[in-house]
Amino acid sequence: MSEVAGAREWAGLALLALPTVLLGLDVTVLYLVLPSMAGALDPSATQTLWIMDAYGFLIAGLLITMGTLGDRIGRRRLLVIGMTAFALVSVFAAFAPSAELLILARALLGVAGATLMPSTLSLISNMFRDVRQRAVAIGVWATMFALGMAAGPVVGGALIDAFWWGAAFLIAVPIAIVVLAGAKALLPEYADPRAGRLDLVSVALSMAAILPVIYAVKHAAADGVDVTAVLLFAAGVIAGVVFVRRQRGLTSPLLDVTLFANRAFSAALTVLLIGLVGVGGTMYLVTQYLQLVEGLTPFTAGLWMGPPALAMFAAAIGAPLVARRVRPGLVMAATLALSVIGYALLATAGTGNAVAVVTGFAFIYLGLGAIAALGTDMVVGATPVSKSGSAAAMSETVQELGLAVGVALLGSLSTALYTAGMTAPADASPEVADRLTGSLSGALSVAGEVPAGVVGAAREAFTTGVNIASAVGGVAIVVATALCLAVLRHVRPLGENVE
Repeated sequence: MSEVAGAREWAGLALLALPTVLLGLDVTVLYLVLPSMAGALDPSATQTLWIMDAYGFLIAGLLITMGTLGDRIGRRRLLVIGMTAFALVSVFAAFAPSAELLILARALLGVAGATLMPSTLSLISNMFRDVRQRAVAIGVWATMFALGMAAGPVVGGALIDAFWWGAAFLIAVPIAIVVLAGAKALLPEYADPRAGRLDLVSVALSMAAILPVIYAVKHAAADGVDVTAVLLFAAGVIAGVVFVRRQRGLTSPLLDVTLFANRAFSAALTVLLIGLVGVGGTMYLVTQYLQLVEGLTPFTAGLWMGPPALAMFAAAIGAPLVARRVRPGLVMAATLALSVIGYALLATAGTGNAVAVVTGFAFIYLGLGAIAALGTDMVVGATPVSKSGSAAAMSETVQELGLAVGVALLGSLSTALYTAGMTAPADASPEVADRLTGSLSGALSVAGEVPAGVVGAAREAFTTGVNIASAVGGVAIVVATALCLAVLRHVRPLGENVE
């Protein structure tokens, strides 16, 4: 019979919610920080994307390693180490004096962040052995991430307006203090005595498989498919094949690749990956649209982003409850189908149409809330507790990978469309012309040196990029919807899984 969690476990879940909220805050705070940060540090378009991408890339590259490391040194210990490092590096990011150092800080935050999500999710698997309680706990976990995303724009916008862009990073400090104070009392320690030593060759191979593929996608989106993109992608694939073959031959693998034989596990991961690609890219574009096209302050833009994030919050809470009676695959498919409406609204919105853009993004977030809660539960539920570190790491890897690829792919696509559609006046100086054609933020920075119509054309060019990138994202979500219907429809309602 399953063990029923008590008061200590639920109090521990509340504590684990804090780093989860923090990571949700970090996602949306950064999107609101970008315009203010751009004015202070003056990053190039490429540097701006790297400020966005470095965090997600390093998290994606290290999650598998950190999930397995937690099984070896202790999941609570890894959480404490990661929380401490995250707070310290957040202070470094807050006071970064240049774009280059902010990119470094974001990369280090990715390393620290890679310890947090698999630690929290695998500890939940240890604390909640009852299937129904585990589903509720994972739903709460996913909801807290949604809550962080909902609060991030408002809290971050208020901090930016009251202080400076770097203040948004300092939210991590008080959260870290609370987590570190309560971890020993409320969280159990778990280390797999049979886990064996960490295979450093596998660590290197995992990063060699993930990072070149991500960079190849980013490079191809920005500069087209060339020799560099093909070689990087091929190198990543080759490293991935070698990684998988090595794992099959190890008694204590970094990643248990036999987990992928479970159809629900593999399909849920694929749906999470596709869904987060669309969300990551559109979030990046929508927050810039509200501030650069509509001219809203960071705080006001944050308020506009509140309703979409609350839609995600509602879906993350409601989807697991509905899935007790309706098959989870059908719930996920239905909410993803609704999110396609959102992509369609973004694909047809013009300038001066903030209501349609925010409404569309609310539909997109609705789909994200459902797949984050139910997809994660499918992944963790398909594995034994002893392998929950690997399962948690894979779940978070595909989600962070999806966010990073979404920003790289749809962000670079939008930038390329902007550059192609924007022409500088013939009498503009080379420096002004570069800013006009490089990015909308660059065009706004030289607005006083060019006719008003040129800035209007820049806003139109940026909006066109948002339209086409959103249409591409919508097509991907249609594929994810079909995958839910085709592969995940056999997963029984959550209540029926209890013996």
